[in-house]
Amino acid sequence: MTVRPRWRKSSYSEGGDGNTCVEIAALPTRVSIRDSKAPSLGTVTIPVGSFAALIQGLKRATV
Repeated sequence: MTVRPRWRKSSYSEGGDGNTCVEIAALPTRVSIRDSKAPSLGTVTIPVGSFAALIQGLKRATV
């Protein structure tokens, strides 16, 4: 059975010049990321653990 992604827009996509719209979809073992303004251009899909490490790294970089 194929799981259909349920996309949600990042809460940080509203600011700036309007060109930073990112959507994510949580799947059972991975997370998909895409540009909400051009979803047909493709997605990046990474394991859940790697996504969590990415988010933690981004949080540390903005402090």
